[in-house]
Amino acid sequence: MLPFWIALQFLSSLPIRLPGMPQPRELGRSLLFYPLVGLLFGAILWVVNWLLLGIPTLLHGALLLSVWVLLSGGLHLDGLADSADAWLGGFGDRERTLTIMKDPRSGPIAVVTLVLVLLLKFAALLALIEQQQAVALIIVPLIGRSAMLGLFLSTPYVRAAGLGQALADHLPRAAGWRVLAASGLACVLIGGLSGVVAVVLAAIGFVWLRQVMVRRLGGTTGDTAGALLELLEVGVLVGLALT
Repeated sequence: MLPFWIALQFLSSLPIRLPGMPQPRELGRSLLFYPLVGLLFGAILWVVNWLLLGIPTLLHGALLLSVWVLLSGGLHLDGLADSADAWLGGFGDRERTLTIMKDPRSGPIAVVTLVLVLLLKFAALLALIEQQQAVALIIVPLIGRSAMLGLFLSTPYVRAAGLGQALADHLPRAAGWRVLAASGLACVLIGGLSGVVAVVLAAIGFVWLRQVMVRRLGGTTGDTAGALLELLEVGVLVGLALT
């Protein structure tokens, strides 16, 4: 179960401590457990939503979103912010875009992007709470983290070193595709028609965002993987709230 604990430590703010530095093979296998981490997040959010039933809707949505953000420690929001700055400041140039993404500072476009994404997420959560579609809280985190697995399976990693390269190099690809298929099936079984809609929306968004990455960078980075997760989550939430 070491790969699962690696995935949980990397993707969450939960107090997970590994005994030492994992081997590259274990790092690669940890990607197979990203959907399971998403499912765990979904279960936590579903329970939190149940505990918050009966309080004012605005406060309900705000607390639920806060727990959602805190579960991941803002990791993927940071990737979204870095990607937003780089896409604008890179002026279409690959090397300039990659350089800006390594800068820890956030510019105005990053702040605006984060505000818009969180605002849309909050509004969609309010709508889903009112519609009593709590199942979305389970399938959306599952879809987001499954998408990261799908990205590493289908897209070159463009930075020559670091954790992302180890993940990409040692990911068991045959097992990865099976896990990805099982994750899509799980969304349908858990969510029914909502699960089907969520998977279709996520697939469309994934294909488009992947094309954008490949066109600009020739592949993906850790930051763009985080941006993909956040944009797919908000897109699927909004789509479910409108259906």
